[in-house]
Amino acid sequence: MNVRAPFFIVQQGLGRLRDGGRVINISSGAAFLALPEIMAYGAAKGALDTFTLNLAKQLGPRGITVNSIAPGIVDTDTSAGWLRGNPEARAFAASASALGKVEQPEDIAGVVSFLASGDVGWGTGRGVELTGGARL
Repeated sequence: MNVRAPFFIVQQGLGRLRDGGRVINISSGAAFLALPEIMAYGAAKGALDTFTLNLAKQLGPRGITVNSIAPGIVDTDTSAGWLRGNPEARAFAASASALGKVEQPEDIAGVVSFLASGDVGWGTGRGVELTGGARL
């Protein structure tokens, strides 16, 4: 799902994506951190980063940039089951970041907006780490 969905979405959307467009994939810090307990997830996100790199090369002639964002532990509905209402889990998540807090969706939104803007016309094929300095 972590690779297949973006692959098929891009495949179906390429005909509609105009030249000079943007593709932004959501990866994870798990792609480059040693986290054996979620190894399959990290491997899938690593594959998504490779997909991003290759897609950037393929779509470059059309002026389409392709980048990915790699957040850390974000307080979302997906993580709510173990993060919210569990002080120990929340403390662990905050301690994993050098910034000492749990990442919020707003912490990611600005970078997504920047990558989607025309201000990043020359940046493509890269991942932006947004883990708050996890595991420094």
